[in-house]
Amino acid sequence: MVAKPQAKPRVAALVGPYTAGKTTLLEALLFAAGAIPRKGSIAAGTTLGDSQPEARARQMTIEPNIASFAFLGESWTVIDCPGSIELAQDAMAALMVADIAVVVAEPDPARAVTLAPLLHFLDARRIPHLLFVNKMDKATLRMRDLLAALQTVSARPLVLREVPIREGDNDQVAGYVDLVSERAYRWRENAASDLITMPDTIRSRETEARQSLLEAIADFDDALLEQLLEDRVPAPTEIYAQLTRDLQQDLIVPVFFGSAEHGNGVQRLLKALRHEAPEAAQTAERLGLKSNGAFSATVFKTLHQPHTGKLSLCRLWSGSLAENTVLGSRRIAGLLKPMGAELAKLPLAEAGMVAAIAKLDDTATGDRLGPDGRVGPEAGWPLAPPPVLALSLAPADRKDEVKLSAALQKLLEEDRALQLEHGGQHGQLLLKGQGEIHLKLAVERLQQRFNVSVRTGTPLTAYRETIRHGAPYHARFKRQSGGHGQFADVKVEIAPQPRGAGYAFVNRVVGGAIPRNYIPAVDEGVQEALARGPLGFTVVDVAVTLLDGQFHAVDSSDQAFRTAGGMAMHEGLPACGSVLLEPIQAVSFAVPNAFTAKVHAIVASRRGQILGMTARDGWPGWDDIQCYMPESEMMGLATELRSATLGVGSFEARFDHLQELIGKLADRVVEDRRRALAA
Repeated sequence: MVAKPQAKPRVAALVGPYTAGKTTLLEALLFAAGAIPRKGSIAAGTTLGDSQPEARARQMTIEPNIASFAFLGESWTVIDCPGSIELAQDAMAALMVADIAVVVAEPDPARAVTLAPLLHFLDARRIPHLLFVNKMDKATLRMRDLLAALQTVSARPLVLREVPIREGDNDQVAGYVDLVSERAYRWRENAASDLITMPDTIRSRETEARQSLLEAIADFDDALLEQLLEDRVPAPTEIYAQLTRDLQQDLIVPVFFGSAEHGNGVQRLLKALRHEAPEAAQTAERLGLKSNGAFSATVFKTLHQPHTGKLSLCRLWSGSLAENTVLGSRRIAGLLKPMGAELAKLPLAEAGMVAAIAKLDDTATGDRLGPDGRVGPEAGWPLAPPPVLALSLAPADRKDEVKLSAALQKLLEEDRALQLEHGGQHGQLLLKGQGEIHLKLAVERLQQRFNVSVRTGTPLTAYRETIRHGAPYHARFKRQSGGHGQFADVKVEIAPQPRGAGYAFVNRVVGGAIPRNYIPAVDEGVQEALARGPLGFTVVDVAVTLLDGQFHAVDSSDQAFRTAGGMAMHEGLPACGSVLLEPIQAVSFAVPNAFTAKVHAIVASRRGQILGMTARDGWPGWDDIQCYMPESEMMGLATELRSATLGVGSFEARFDHLQELIGKLADRVVEDRRRALAA
C-alpha cells in the first residue's frame, strides 16, 4: 500500500440497522487503536458509548456516541449512530459532517433490504461509504450470495476487497485473503491477524474475486481497462490508488468483513480508513463550503446537560477555535472534547476535529458557524421526516406547567424529529415523533434530564358532526330582573352545506327588525353553539340564515342577541338530523414491492381504501401505495408497518376530508363522548 502524508483529523460515522453491532465495533476500534485498555460489554453496560440510563436499559444506541483516538499517528473521531429507524435523524445529521460512513451489516441476505434507506441517503448526497459485514464468525453462507443480495439495494457497485478463509467441519470463517496484495491472514482474538500461506482451497475463488474487483474499478479508469484487455496485471500500488479515488468520489462501495465481538478484521478496517478515506477539506468541498482559511464549522447535534447547559457539537472545516475566542458577539466560555459520556476541556479545536461549544444560545442543529458567529442554516441539511405517532402530554403536577413548557423547548432543540402541537378540538398538548420508542425516550428525558414528570395518553380523534337536512327555528331570550332587562328575538333557517364547505352566516333581515349593530352578535352566538352539537362534537358544513326578529329599545344588547343566536342552534340542531363525521387521512406508503401485499392487508384491516399504486421514483424495486384511512385507525400503524417490512416501510399522512360514520362504530364514539363530557 502506498505511503501517504499524515492527514488532518478525520471523522467516520458508524451506521447501520439496529442489532448490526455498531457499538461493539466502536469498542473494537478503540481497543485496536489503544484508546481504551479493554473492550466494554453491551450486556454488562460497560461500553464507552450508550452511557445514558435509557440506552443501557434498552441495550441500544439512542444518541450519537462520539469517541476520538489516534491510529498510526493520525487523529480520528468516530460517531456511533443510532440504528433504529425512529432515531434516524441523528444518524443523518452525523453523516452530513462525516468524511466517510462505515455501513455495518449483518451476514444475512434476507436482511439486506434493511440497508436500502440508508444507502439511498448516502448515494443521494454522494457521501463516500464502505460496507463492513459484521458477525462473520457466525456466518455459514457464501460471501458471493450475500454480496448479490446487498447489491440489489445499492446504486453503487459493491467491490469485495477480501475473501473469507474457511476452516473446520463447520466451514467457519477463520481469516481472509486481501484481494489487492493477495496475502492471506488468520484472525486472532482481539489482536492483529497472522500472515499465513494462502491455502490451496481458496486460490481459485481468490483469482475469480480479484478479477471481479479489477473489472469493477476498470469501469472508472481507461488505463486500467486497457491493461486488463491486454492481459497485463496492474501493480498493487495502481490498484490501491484507483480504489482510493473511486471511494472518495463515491463511485464504488468497498466491502470488508469481520467480527467486532472478537476483534477480527478491525485492524484491516482501520488501515483501509487511514489510507482511503477523504480528508476534511475534501468533505467541505463536496458540501460546497468555501473557506478562506477562517474559522468555519457545522453544528450537527444540540444537547442540554444539567451542569454545562446547552452544548453545540460541531465539526470544524477550517481555521481553529480556542476558549475565550470571540465568536460574533459572544465569547466562547467553554470548549470541550467529547469522549463517550465524558467531556474534557479542549484548549484548541482545529480543522477536522469535533468539538462541543458551550452556551451558543442563538444556534441550532444544522447551522453553520463562522468568525462572526452564526452564518445560517447549512444548505441541503436533511429535513425531519413527518411524524407517525403522537402522545398527549400533561404535567403530573399542575404547578409544573411552565417548567414543562421550557423542558419541551429544549427537547425539541435536541431532537428535530419531535414536533409539538397545541390546541385542537380537545385542547390537548400533543408530542409527535417517529414511533413508540422515540416518544417513550422523549418522556423519559423529560423526567431524567429536566426533572419534569408528565402524564401521557392517546390523542383523541377529532370527530365532527353535521346535519342531514335543514329546519327553521325561532328563539326568544327574555329576562327581567329589575332595572334594565335582556331581550332578543331571532328567526333563523338552519341548512346543511356541501362536505368541506364549512360554515356560512347570511343576514336577510329587512326593515330594521333587528338593528344592524346586533347582527354580528347573533353570528357570534351561533358559532359558539356550533362548538358542541347534539352528538357532543363541533358542527361543520352548516349555513345559518337570519330571517327576522325583534328587539327592545331599552333591554336589547349584544349579549342578549348572542345568547338568542346560541339558543337557536342548541334547540334547533336536534331537529336537523345530526350525523357523525370522522376525519380521513390521505396516506402514502413507501415499501419494497416484496411487502406490497402485506401493506394491502394492513390497510384493509384498518378500514382503509386503496386508491392506487406506482413504482417509487428513484427507488428500484419499491412501490408507492396511496390510500385513504380513518384517523382513528392510525394509532400503532408505524409499528405494524415496520414489523411487516423488516423496519424499512414508511408512510406519510395528512388530513384529507371528513366522512360519515354510521352504525355500531358511530354509536360507540358518541357514547364515549357523552361519558367523557359527563365526567
